[in-house]
Amino acid sequence: MTAHLPALEAIAREAGALLMGYFKQRVAIEYKGDVDLVTVADRASERLLVERLRAPWPEYGIVAEEGTRTDQNADFLWCVDPLDGTTNFAHGYPVFCISMALVRKDGQIEVGVLYDPTRDEMFSAERGKGASLNGSPIHVSTTQTLAESILGTGFPSHKRHKNPNIHFYHQLTLRSHGVRRAGSAALDLANVASGRYDGFWEFNLNSWDTAAGVLLVQEAEGLVTRFDGSPFRLDSREVLATNGLIHEELMKNFAEIFAGRGLEELPSPVEYAKERS
Repeated sequence: MTAHLPALEAIAREAGALLMGYFKQRVAIEYKGDVDLVTVADRASERLLVERLRAPWPEYGIVAEEGTRTDQNADFLWCVDPLDGTTNFAHGYPVFCISMALVRKDGQIEVGVLYDPTRDEMFSAERGKGASLNGSPIHVSTTQTLAESILGTGFPSHKRHKNPNIHFYHQLTLRSHGVRRAGSAALDLANVASGRYDGFWEFNLNSWDTAAGVLLVQEAEGLVTRFDGSPFRLDSREVLATNGLIHEELMKNFAEIFAGRGLEELPSPVEYAKERS
């Protein structure tokens, strides 16, 4: 599988250069639904990536965010997000990336590449061979407790009122050093892998959002499961990724929040002002 990485990194850099050209132009926003954004850059990046991946590996299937679906029963499948962080991109906020992973038919992730063109950061991983950032090995953090942790999460672009994550965001912000919401699940997972975050969770993600990032965390000696600790699968609709050291504590907090126990009430503005004085 090692032969894939140099080619994937080159392809990702080419797509990154394409995206940066569009980014500087501040491209027009389109909508896939009521609130889901898509831009000409998403589609152009996907076309480039699909063309480049098909040329050397025509026997592999592809599933990509903007609609490309080819031979999903193939022995190997590319999971491709041509622009993770489209809302950021469309608003001129420089937090987005390209994400590609090669997955076996049985669901095992073999190779993953994630490229952030705004910072020229290339995250790469191969099963059993570790994870790297711009060629240097990366590892998850050594933070021991939730109270000392910095976490990441994300929110859906539609039906937010039906998503329970705001309750988790509220509670885990109180129980940690803070929760960041960057707007790119792939980069959030890369931040766990590189030790910038101690943990990350999110609801309702897709395989192209998670595949490369999950392998990065695993190869950086972190842990990825569902919220209850059961094995993560690419068709899972939830992901919990940590340095491994705070995983059990986070799962206990998740169980409490799901059960409605230990929830802190919001103080009134008057009460908050008194506490700050």
